[in-house]
Amino acid sequence: MKKKKTISICIPCYNEEENIVSTYSTLKNFLTKNIKYDYELIFVDNCSLDKTRSLILEIAKKDKKVKGIFLSRNFGPESSGHAALDYATGDGIVVIAADLQDPPELILQFIKKWEEGYDIVQGTYKKTSDNLIMKFIRKLYYYIQKNVSFVDMPQNSTGFGLFDRKVLLAMRLLPEKYRFGRGILGWVGFKRTFIPYERKKRLRGKSSYNFFDYLKHAERGIFGFSYLLLDLMVYGGFLLTLFSFLFIIGYLYWVIAYGNPIKASIPLMLAIVFFGSVLLLAMSILGKYIQVIVEETKNRPVYIVDEVINSTKKIK
Repeated sequence: MKKKKTISICIPCYNEEENIVSTYSTLKNFLTKNIKYDYELIFVDNCSLDKTRSLILEIAKKDKKVKGIFLSRNFGPESSGHAALDYATGDGIVVIAADLQDPPELILQFIKKWEEGYDIVQGTYKKTSDNLIMKFIRKLYYYIQKNVSFVDMPQNSTGFGLFDRKVLLAMRLLPEKYRFGRGILGWVGFKRTFIPYERKKRLRGKSSYNFFDYLKHAERGIFGFSYLLLDLMVYGGFLLTLFSFLFIIGYLYWVIAYGNPIKASIPLMLAIVFFGSVLLLAMSILGKYIQVIVEETKNRPVYIVDEVINSTKKIK
């Protein structure tokens, strides 16, 4: 008898004590009633400071379909998502946030597209509950990312979606530590489609993400999947050098022919400030790329597991 396929639902968590029980109940009821496949729920606790861990332990002891992965400290959202994928055994893998702002009913559409032959089915925002400033920043980021990256990064793409196990196995071949999940998903390729949806408001609790977290996340995408900034430094440096050379030749000619035209120090100060700022910016960009190199050469693990419930080891 042919073994029934399994869907792995990966749920990264951090300080979600107000959502864990309802998220588990909602997903379990939905999956039991609506999908024809077997399933597993993988909760990864990123060393929460509230009761998230104890609630996951309580649920996992009652339900063997629930895996609990507990990290030794907070390694960041990318690491908790990566840990969930390492322990996933399913033929199809779904990643969903623990606050259920992403609608679970969309999983049915993901599965339908997966059954049609798509290897990656990814959600995209058509509407969010963000304020106008965050909407503008999000739109600006995706515009920049799409135009500077060497991987396909669709506008308003999200981490919520489903991908086939062969995609997961391809992602596991990438040893990088400075990870950006959506960039990696775009880099590996495969047949992909997108489903737009409206992201709900958060019903319980408060998001642990702030503006600086989004900024760091954006950095991972830009510095991990683009060399355009380095190219601009090369081209910009060449143009500034050419301009400076022509200016010096022209200035020397003017001084010899008509005398020194600069009678004050302000133009010199402005020139020093301008070129100093350009140099500082260039050094900062180089510094960020060097930071990525340092992170990779350290070869530290992306995360460390403290405890695992209902699973023995990572699935390779």
